[in-house]
Amino acid sequence: MAGPTLRGGIVPVTAFQQNCTLLWDDTTKRGAVIDPGGDVPDILAAIEKSGITVEKILLTHGHIDHAGGAAALRDALPGKPVPIEGPDLRDKFLLDALAEQGGKFGMTDAPPVTPDRWLAEGDTVTIGPHIFQVLHCPGHTPGHVVFINRAQNFGILGDVLFRNSVGRTDFPYGDTEQLITAIKTKVMVLPDDFTFICGHGNSSSIGAERRSNPFIQ
Repeated sequence: MAGPTLRGGIVPVTAFQQNCTLLWDDTTKRGAVIDPGGDVPDILAAIEKSGITVEKILLTHGHIDHAGGAAALRDALPGKPVPIEGPDLRDKFLLDALAEQGGKFGMTDAPPVTPDRWLAEGDTVTIGPHIFQVLHCPGHTPGHVVFINRAQNFGILGDVLFRNSVGRTDFPYGDTEQLITAIKTKVMVLPDDFTFICGHGNSSSIGAERRSNPFIQ
């Protein structure tokens, strides 16, 4: 008998075209929204079209384009408020300053948000029956986490690793050495056929990045 099937869809949000991701179990139609950075009406429309029940909101890190719509989405979803999980506590200063971040980019509807659950290395999060391992991958932000599902050979990497690129570290709190170390020791050890959704742009695989990504050669 085949195991549970994970389905997904991407909703590009904000002027940064951030990949807000819907993931759900195909049998139960229960799922999660990952990194709702803004454009909440578009996210709600995608949820309705997919016919899923959102049980939680997951955040990889505290930047405005990934977390700016988290509070508004939580408040707009039907039923009792869904929990917000992640990122690591070390990104609290960014989530506390979402309104300030938004003001720099003309995004005036991004209130601060406090997760119901902070995540740390070694934790797991569930989407229906699907279990994702949490890895702490700092460098782009101090508290950035990624979500790894080994059973489905799939992950959400946020702004850690992109197709042929890596996350920016030119922030006062950025750290290039930390980022590259996290990529090499935690992400690039995954199988070549492990596929992932990036925070921006096209999806990729570990094998493709191993062969062509100039930042990790």
